[in-house]
Amino acid sequence: MNIAERARDFWDRISPRERRLVVIAAIAAPITIAIWLGLSIQDGLVAKEKANDKARKALVVLADLKARGPAQPTDDVVATMGTEPVSLDTYLTNAAQKAGFQLKGTTPRNAVTRNGFVTNSVSCQVSDLTIDQMKKFLQEIETASKVVVVTRLDLRRDFKAKEKLDATLEVSTYSKEPPAKGEAGGGSAGSAEKKGG
Repeated sequence: MNIAERARDFWDRISPRERRLVVIAAIAAPITIAIWLGLSIQDGLVAKEKANDKARKALVVLADLKARGPAQPTDDVVATMGTEPVSLDTYLTNAAQKAGFQLKGTTPRNAVTRNGFVTNSVSCQVSDLTIDQMKKFLQEIETASKVVVVTRLDLRRDFKAKEKLDATLEVSTYSKEPPAKGEAGGGSAGSAEKKGG
């Protein structure tokens, strides 16, 4: 006996009241499943939209910080700037601790001297940070000292955990070029000669 014959035999054996219940169940089951699927999809879309909205806001903040770029020191900063550069390794380690994670290390770049200023830079990589941690880390770098800035930022999402961020940064600090030793000595000698003359 095939399935169609068994169904027909079952239909013939049940009462009219049971037949009505079977028809109602046959209609209600797909409708119920469709409604459940629709609500599940809607909940998933709402959650995804909230996550995307949060990520968009964070990216706007990060883009704003990146757009500021390696701003040259302003006059008031120059007045208080010394000839000894900030220790970027320690500076970034402290910024990372305030943001709630451990910095694995930094890679120093060659110092560049131009127009009487020395630029010291390091690069570092951070991974598996939440948006809030990344925001705090970058804010701490940009605000804790006026002579330290983020000069390059490459931001990307973690493929395994979509709510986490990875980034490669280059951070620079500025200091005044120290006077040449020969110039300082020569100036003193010249003054002595003038006094003697």
